[in-house]
Amino acid sequence: MAGDFDLSGRAAIVTGGNGGIGLGMAKALARAGCAVSIWGRNARKNRDALAELREYGAPVEARTCDVTERTAIEDAFAATLAAFGRVDGCFANAGMGGDGRQAFLDRTEDDWRRMFAINLDGVFLVFQTALRHMVKRAESGDRFGRLVATSSIASRYGVARNEHYAATKAALNALTRALAVEHARYGVTANAILPGWIETDMTAAARGNEKFVANMLPRIPMRRFGTPEDFGGIAVYLMSALSSYHTADCLVIDGGFSAF
Repeated sequence: MAGDFDLSGRAAIVTGGNGGIGLGMAKALARAGCAVSIWGRNARKNRDALAELREYGAPVEARTCDVTERTAIEDAFAATLAAFGRVDGCFANAGMGGDGRQAFLDRTEDDWRRMFAINLDGVFLVFQTALRHMVKRAESGDRFGRLVATSSIASRYGVARNEHYAATKAALNALTRALAVEHARYGVTANAILPGWIETDMTAAARGNEKFVANMLPRIPMRRFGTPEDFGGIAVYLMSALSSYHTADCLVIDGGFSAF
């Protein structure tokens, strides 16, 4: 069974891979032998994350890229393709969270559009670029592709004062299912991962609030917040051949929060 999860010869891109869930997935992929390119806007974080990834011995690289800019994405993809020779998986993980402090009636159009530009439009641009390569390979007889979007359980529940964030994640779920249906003929699968409360920079403010923690932890059956490492297994599985019939799914990883 261990050999089924050997990703040697495969290559993946992880946007927002220089920290949090993205880095957790990138580490697991590299440990499994997958070549990994992490994309992020912060050059220092990219360097630090790359140093960690190099410990696993797989081909790894980091590229500075803003996923809201098509030219930057296409340039980064072309460079990654030149480095690895192929791209088998694209983990669209880059995104921003809402602060949960501003009422919907006070939300500005600029706030709304910025959230969509990063969390939804950025995924559209990244997936479209990756799919062009995957479809071209499939047409030459090499049918294999993996699209994975980082969504959120906020896409399924009412999240007051974070409507713009929840809306982008719900749209990601729909986008993922549609891509799965449209591109199955090319051997491409598309799935979304829906994290619950995870220990990342995005949730640091909430986790620093003692009242919030006291109220939230009893609602999580596992009685802890998730960690980036909790997403390594699902990343390796989705990149492997064992997931070839698993597509159009929204996989919840929240310690049982949604079921309790």
